[in-house]
Formats: sequence, structure tokens, C-alpha cells
Amino acid sequence: MNVRIRGSGIAAACCAHLLRRAGVAVTIDPVVRQAVPAILLSDPALALIRDVFGDSSLFTDRPRITHRRVSWGGSGLALVPQGGVLISEADMAAALPLPSGTTQRAHPDFTLHMAPPFPSGETHRFGARAATAVAVTVNAPEAASWVEAVDDGWLFLIGGGDGPAWLLAVGAPLALLLGQSRHVAPLCHAVQTESATFDTCPRILPALAGDGWLAGGTAALAFDPICGDGTAQAVREAILASAVLVAIAQGGDPQALRHHYDSMLLAAMRRHLALCIPFYQSGGTGIWWQAQVTALTQGHQWCTARLAHTPEPQYVLRGFALVSREAVA
Repeated sequence: MNVRIRGSGIAAACCAHLLRRAGVAVTIDPVVRQAVPAILLSDPALALIRDVFGDSSLFTDRPRITHRRVSWGGSGLALVPQGGVLISEADMAAALPLPSGTTQRAHPDFTLHMAPPFPSGETHRFGARAATAVAVTVNAPEAASWVEAVDDGWLFLIGGGDGPAWLLAVGAPLALLLGQSRHVAPLCHAVQTESATFDTCPRILPALAGDGWLAGGTAALAFDPICGDGTAQAVREAILASAVLVAIAQGGDPQALRHHYDSMLLAAMRRHLALCIPFYQSGGTGIWWQAQVTALTQGHQWCTARLAHTPEPQYVLRGFALVSREAVA
């Protein structure tokens, strides 16, 4: 089997590595996209990446975050343990490069879409949450992260100490949210004018698998950054996608395996929306917060209705391979 991977993010890199390790020929079709300035890799995401690449030393030299200070729903700052490292997407791409030396084939056996355009229809979006990311100078002696809910959105500040710091503003424009802030705004002594704007609402394609293709990565299924699980989910998608493709290459039922992939990712989105709803219910009582809860609830209902018409999963992931449920029963 020859698999063409369209994309250049963490999911594409992980999937290419796993497929090649399983003996599947891989063709890379890089797709340039807007890079995320800073990523907080949680300890679970780190563990997954290190397991995929078999390298326990990955990112051990990066600034480490050990805790988060949270003010939510008008409360004071609470100290919450949090483990992870701060890294730029460019540094991640350098540490986890896509394989080179592939030969482009006009007609691959399977295509893994990790970047648009996708073969399926228009993306389902559960809400409308514009976000702005800016570099800031922070008066903080140690690297940490701060999360604060305000009237018209929420702020996420990460970094400090001797390293860089980044501010993510979700909801209203940055200046308005900073004006409503009691905790994050006083920490930011200089806010750069150059910023990146992107969408942070949860979203998913109407179909993530079809005849001869799978879709994955954050362009196909994206989590709200409030959960801090987006990168880990992208890696999990890569693990599942590679396992599905290897199983097909080994003679597995392509249709059953595609259905399994699609339903597992749909179930992951449903769990994510269920996790997000309490955050937005407790974040604030204003119009913006109520609108987010409504959109998330409607998304959860949509996923539930879709899952009601999907067959029960026939496979179980064991390490990086899929096995039938009957074999492990």
C-alpha cells in the first residue's frame, strides 16, 4: 500500500512515522498553513509523542510549566497543578520533521487528508469564538499559566520567568477583555501590536472517512483550547489513522475500519463538548457565555444523534495496532 499524506502538522508527522515503521510506503504532500505561535504540550501529550517516536528525551530542554492560576466565574485566583512544556510550532516541526526522500505517486492507494480542502462537506462549527494571540512581556518570576474568565470571554496567559510569554484572548477584542481583567491584565507590561487571529470553537467535518481516504488533524477535528487537550487529540487521531491504514494494508475490511475511525472521532468530539459545557456554564452569566453554552449543547445533541445511527465499535486499539473485539473478548 502507498499512502499519501496531505499536511505538515503534528498529526501528519506522527502518522507518517508510524506508517513507515509498519512498512507502509508514505508520500508526503506538505501544506503550508498559519503556524500557532506557542503550544502548551501537556504531560499526556508529551507522553504520547515520546511513545510514537520512541524518544523519551523529546522537549526535555523546553521551559516547563508546573501550575496554573485560575479565576473563573468571578472567583479569586486558585492554584491548580499542571504539567507541561511551552514550545513554538516551528520548534516542534524541527524536532519532529516529516520524512523526506519520498516519491510522489499520481494514484496513491489511500490518501490521508490533514489539511483542506477535504473530500467531505462543510465543517460543522459549534459556536463562534474568535481568538487573538499576541506576544507579551510578563512580570512573573517563574513560568506558569493564568486563565481568567471576564464578562465577554476569557484570557489565557502562558510563559513568564526567563522565557517568552503569550496571551490568548477568546471572545471580544483583546483590548476589551484586558479592560475587564482583574488578574491577567496587571501581569502584562507590554503587549505587541502584531497578532494572530484564528477560530477556537470546536468543529468537525461531517465525515472523516470515505472510499480511499481518511481526514484528521486539527483542520478536520478541532477542540476548544479551554480543555488543553488539542495536541494530544491530534496525536491520538494520528495513532488511530495509522492503525486503520495498517489494518487495511493487512487485509482488513476497509468499510468496517473506516466506520470505526469515523465513529471513534465523532465520539471523541461528543466527550469534548460534554467537558466544555460546564466550563462555559460557570464562566459567566452574560450574553456571550450563554451563547457558547447553547452552541455547545446543540453540538453535543448533533453528535449524539449521529452516533445513534453508527454500529457498535468492532475494534480495540492495542498500542499502535487495531484488533477485533472478538479476539480480546
